Amino acid sequence: MKHRFALLLLLLTSSFIWSCQPTKTFAPDEIALVPQANQMTLGQSSFAFNKNTTISIENEAQQGVAGWFAGLFAGSAGFQPEIVVGEKPSSNLVQLITDAQLGAEAYTLNVTPKTIEIKASGLPGFFYGLQTVRQLLPVAIEKKELQAGVEWLVPAVAIADAPNYRWRGFMLDVSRHFFTKAEVMQLIDYLALHKINTFHFHLVDDQGWRIEIKKYPKLTEVGAWRVNHEDKPWNARPKQQPGEKAEYGGFYTQDDIKEIVAFAESRCVTVIPEIEMPAHVSSALTAYPQFSCKGTPITVPSGGVWPITDIYCAGNDSTFAFIEDVLTEVMDLFPSKYIHVGGDEATKTEWEHCPKCKARMQQERLKNVHELQSYFIKRVEQFINAKDRVLLGWDEILEGGLPPKATVMSWRGMAGGIEASKQGHDVVMTPGTPCYFDFYQGPIDQEPLAIGGNNTLMKVYAFEPVPEELTGDEAKHILGAQANLWTEYVTTFDHVQYMAFPRIGALAEVLWSNKALRLADDFTRRMALMMQRYEAAGINYSRSGYNVSVQSVADTINRKVTVQFESELGKGKIRFTTDGSEPNASSPLFGEPVLLDQTAVVKAAVFTGNHQDGKALSREFNINKATIRPVKYANLYSPYYKGSGNYTLVNGITGTTNHGDGEWQAWNGKDMEVVIDLQQQNEISSVTVGALQNAGAWIFFPKKVEAFVSADGKQFTKVGESVTDGDPLQGGLALKQYVIQFAPVKAAFVKVVATNLGVCPKGHSGEGDAAWLFVDEIKVE
Repeated sequence: MKHRFALLLLLLTSSFIWSCQPTKTFAPDEIALVPQANQMTLGQSSFAFNKNTTISIENEAQQGVAGWFAGLFAGSAGFQPEIVVGEKPSSNLVQLITDAQLGAEAYTLNVTPKTIEIKASGLPGFFYGLQTVRQLLPVAIEKKELQAGVEWLVPAVAIADAPNYRWRGFMLDVSRHFFTKAEVMQLIDYLALHKINTFHFHLVDDQGWRIEIKKYPKLTEVGAWRVNHEDKPWNARPKQQPGEKAEYGGFYTQDDIKEIVAFAESRCVTVIPEIEMPAHVSSALTAYPQFSCKGTPITVPSGGVWPITDIYCAGNDSTFAFIEDVLTEVMDLFPSKYIHVGGDEATKTEWEHCPKCKARMQQERLKNVHELQSYFIKRVEQFINAKDRVLLGWDEILEGGLPPKATVMSWRGMAGGIEASKQGHDVVMTPGTPCYFDFYQGPIDQEPLAIGGNNTLMKVYAFEPVPEELTGDEAKHILGAQANLWTEYVTTFDHVQYMAFPRIGALAEVLWSNKALRLADDFTRRMALMMQRYEAAGINYSRSGYNVSVQSVADTINRKVTVQFESELGKGKIRFTTDGSEPNASSPLFGEPVLLDQTAVVKAAVFTGNHQDGKALSREFNINKATIRPVKYANLYSPYYKGSGNYTLVNGITGTTNHGDGEWQAWNGKDMEVVIDLQQQNEISSVTVGALQNAGAWIFFPKKVEAFVSADGKQFTKVGESVTDGDPLQGGLALKQYVIQFAPVKAAFVKVVATNLGVCPKGHSGEGDAAWLFVDEIKVE
């Protein structure tokens, strides 16, 4: 009798405890999965994690993913769910169940008030199911310190999920700038949040060799280090001079690599090593010049190199022995199926003059150096295939003939990927637009210096990896896609995170979720909530999607400027001013286009309630006596930088530090000379000309700017000039206003001449090449 009473008491107590658990029914707009689950049904109520929650696993192999998930609670919740093997409590349970019928990365997730059940065929599926649970938990789960008063609820849902693509990748270049082992592992951990499964490790390039090769110690003793010119523009850094010490750099020991690979495996991420060849190898040839065509000593460049002429000698058998030795050690460290060998941007000038390379071409009956590169890559592929691996290379490996079993990474647009898939080869799509994350991601004058271009969050989200021109069978060769983060301008790990997030979330959804589910407005809603998770996790993400950009059109009839604002994540919430004051929550809300008929400083920002969500835009519009007046050109601007046409220099709109923003006109190696027809006699006393310098892009301030006036447009009188002083290699990215003031004079025509520097100066990486001159607004007052 006592036993029955005790059992009844236990049942009643358990029921009472369960009934006291917090519960909530979630609304759809409270859920923010990125990537979106492919099938999801939202139910009533929720599951509550607490100190009594148990995670039930079937075997020790599942311990790793279960332990990682349980560890999320240790800091933020102050408890850690117990992990049990083979046991199955009736409630307050997270259970992993093997279902061999599911795909390799697929999972199902069923959440009820009593249990969370995840089914998968293996560890990746379980891991991704748990990552989904993580994103369903409050964002406070990402905190490292104890969070008081949080109810650790997961909404009741039923999910069936699997990725659309096998390859969901991210590449980090650690050659141009080096990042520590701990930083690399932290990045991999962050990537796994969005179910990224491939980490492409760019370990070798001209500017640094980053992996220990025991048979060739000088690769890291010498090749991993360069002169520290971090204070100079990347593409304007001088060569190492005698007596200068190479102090910037670093490398990963083989033990470091093993640790990174093991950590990535625990996050279901495969690490793909890239060992560049036959070019992008200055760091290797600095250490071992005997493997070049000339065999002469060189130094590791501290900045940009173009063209890429340092190259392995394809006519020297010892070169291939060296490469095979290196790849042997690499393959011993990386268990990945794919070994990336680069193959890109090889200028083959040395091969054209090398006796050994010429002999090789004759011996192998090769028609040209392109076929010699194909021979080179095919020979390396044979070695890699013999080790039961697959050669992966950039799309230049198509030139001269694709190796028989190679996989192509298409970066120069989609064309290389299309060609390779039509030939029956597997392809990873990674076109510069929109997959290069070293491009800007917001209004460029509001962003840190980047390499160029503008791959915004929503441009990434609109990407489709499979080109329409492929047939069904050809499309099967598209394995997926990846983002590439080259680091010429990315010097810190904080900056790496800024460039990667949130754009990697957009790409992850492209690669995981069904196209029908990818709705831009819903994604921006979810991403706004996901950013709160980034914040809690300590990820230095970019809020550029909230920044405001401006589009303006010159009204040539009424001499007004029409202004419109845009924001990817702040639609309908832009507030602005036109008097130069900072916008606030009480400023006018943008709706209809804004018309300007006088000089104004326009500012705009996104607001949610009283909170400003992104950076404020500030743009000057100068309406003056030259505004929207006819312009004649003595030397026509470059077709690559023509702005908005013949009114660009007098449209009232000042250009930004982005030379591709559409407000600049440019001349390559030539002077700018224009005549502005004021259309009537005006009394004027100043001419102002805007110019840009970006030595890294071969853009330099003019030597001088001169102003001339005329009554008839034929006879001109010089009224003044402004001269550029100082070293053109100093100062980096900069804007300059050339102001020429003079005694008041009446004129109907104004001629402006800006004298081009001519050629890139001594010490610049493009020394002797034609210099660019960039000019924007000309003001006459």
